[in-house]
Amino acid sequence: MTDIKDRIAKNISELRLQNNMTQLELGERLNYSDKTISKWERGESTPDISVLIEIAELFGVTLDELVNADSIKSSGESALKEKTYNRRAISYISEVAAFGIAILAFVITTLISEEATFQWLYIVYAIPVALTVKLIFNSIWFNPRHNYFIISALMWSLLFTVHMTFFFFGISVIPIYLLGIFGQTVIILWSFIGRTKK
Repeated sequence: MTDIKDRIAKNISELRLQNNMTQLELGERLNYSDKTISKWERGESTPDISVLIEIAELFGVTLDELVNADSIKSSGESALKEKTYNRRAISYISEVAAFGIAILAFVITTLISEEATFQWLYIVYAIPVALTVKLIFNSIWFNPRHNYFIISALMWSLLFTVHMTFFFFGISVIPIYLLGIFGQTVIILWSFIGRTKK
């Protein structure tokens, strides 16, 4: 049993290092603290089977290799990089699509009505839409800690969108940014709440 524990510890450490990840980064991916990752790599404790499966999938190796191999080859490195690259590409394309749709709407509105002057608002509205898409993909595939920055940007972009909409009608709503200061304070305080498992 100790032998298996040592092999698992060694393999987790090797896979992490092969993929240029810190213990903190691996912990964030698995929703565990870096201290827990450190214990796994020292063989002081072993992850549950569900976590071992998650680790194997993350690094592109089989569960059998993770548990039984004396030494893990770097085959998982390209799998992880390719998976991350594909996910980032999907995320970026989806975010850019929001602006593509806005530009298309801008062009169509301009062609249909020469008197229309509100088309530029489409581009403004595309900003919070793109940030919402970014937030969704980041929550599913990437580092959840970055959500705080994305939520901040989303909040400010929504306030800017409201401001620009009212500005178009000649109404000044600059005090609305006071809501942003309050919201930013809440987001900062919220970010201090620990979300890692012991």
